[in-house]
Amino acid sequence: MAAFGTAKVPGPRPVPPFRCLPRAERTSLVTQIFLPFGSSSPWARSLRGVAVAALVAVVAAPVAWAGAPTAAGPASVADLAETLVDAVVNISTTQTLPAEKQIPLPKAPDGSPFQEFFDEFFKNQGRGGSGPRKVQSLGSGFVIDPSGLIVTNNHVIDSADEIIANFPDGTKLKAELVGRDQKTDLALLRVKPTKTLKAVKFGDSDKARVGDWVMAIGNPFGFGGSVTVGIVSARNRELNAGPYDNFIQTDAAINKGNSGGPLFDMYGDVIGINTAIVSPSGGSIGIGFAVPSKTAAAVIDQLKQFGETRRGWLGVRIQGVSDDIAESLGLKEPKGALVAGVTEKGPADAAGIQAGDVIVKFDGRDVPNVRELPRMVADTSIAKDVDVTVLRKGKEITVKVKLGRLEEGEKQAADKTGKGPAAPPEIKVAGLGLADLDGTTRARFKIKDGVAKGVVVTEVEPNSPAAEKRIVAGDVILEVGQEEVKSVADVTTRLAAAKKDGRKRALLLLANAEGEMRFVTLSVE
Repeated sequence: MAAFGTAKVPGPRPVPPFRCLPRAERTSLVTQIFLPFGSSSPWARSLRGVAVAALVAVVAAPVAWAGAPTAAGPASVADLAETLVDAVVNISTTQTLPAEKQIPLPKAPDGSPFQEFFDEFFKNQGRGGSGPRKVQSLGSGFVIDPSGLIVTNNHVIDSADEIIANFPDGTKLKAELVGRDQKTDLALLRVKPTKTLKAVKFGDSDKARVGDWVMAIGNPFGFGGSVTVGIVSARNRELNAGPYDNFIQTDAAINKGNSGGPLFDMYGDVIGINTAIVSPSGGSIGIGFAVPSKTAAAVIDQLKQFGETRRGWLGVRIQGVSDDIAESLGLKEPKGALVAGVTEKGPADAAGIQAGDVIVKFDGRDVPNVRELPRMVADTSIAKDVDVTVLRKGKEITVKVKLGRLEEGEKQAADKTGKGPAAPPEIKVAGLGLADLDGTTRARFKIKDGVAKGVVVTEVEPNSPAAEKRIVAGDVILEVGQEEVKSVADVTTRLAAAKKDGRKRALLLLANAEGEMRFVTLSVE
């Protein structure tokens, strides 16, 4: 993990002395102040009554002074930290690296006057460094089960030969790996304690709001048991770190060594696992990121049960719905996830989902954008039958899909063969040079046999709308306006029809030479 710094937590603003007393005592004190006026005189009783009423109103008003004492944050988190610090451990790892190739040392010729000097100067150089060497690293973790289960980051223990959990009381226990998940950078360890360990529990990260106070405890730069406080700066951050990015951003100081440590809310529940920072300097600049507990808890539960993750699998390749794509599909707003490809013989394929469908609902929940769908699918049980609602050619269709299990290195769709008729002369359309797909164009642009049919882009005019959409020579147009095309004539006909219907853009499904598909919109004006 990258590095962090120390955040200064402002204390409460000064509160007038009367505010520090209970209401009854404040009233009594005000009464005593005016006792010298006497109690029998009508004038004194009247003056005393007015003064008491005025002062009580002033000291009792919640906005009379600087505001509520908690407005500037917690005055202290000492009591809370004291109850949690024993559950946070330092993780030290040892890794053996292979031997480095050694550069031969210089040697003077035998009998040279410099031979004795060279032999003496280099006699101890290079010794002991030719074999394998061990390196150590430090991180953080926290106990989630008194019997000895510890959560940390996968990158903290990755490739480690030995993992040691160092507890605040000085106890050192060897840890074994229960399971890991590279997609969320989480790992679960187990130690065998001689006594019951202090443990903490996951809270609900969905309840955390921007501006809420949070506390991080960890092992920055080897300084174990370090406590820092800050706020939730943002939620749902995407860092392109994996398919399920949904980080909590915080300004609580986090540095190298805080990786894998807990981010607590003010109730003492873990709402995040500190994982990454943004730091040009290597130290904290107040931009840290934590895996939310909603994501982590489900992963850790699977690692605990199975030693591995078991995520649902839909079998589609998706992309976002941009404003242009939404307009070309007749959508009122850009939402959902556009299916760019369907894995052959996968769950979606068996249910009849097609490329060009826009998934708008999954298992009864709205799909607001392309980022949410993978998380929804992954969090759903394997083999569950779910309803998936898609928008296809302006109509909503709901299909039943039995989810599979997501596996690394998913088998690619089987190659298909097929050759079209002889290619006619190239034709220019909308800034594109087009030709039918046949043996000649396939060989020219090295198009795989898996791209069985379509129209080949042979040229793209510079600065044209097509160039702006990053269409390149060698791309193959498979569909125009969600209608399959097999010839250049099909493309020109579909584009003309889109223009006639008053559309500003047409939706194209393209495949590159390797067969990877994507949707783009092309201006027809």
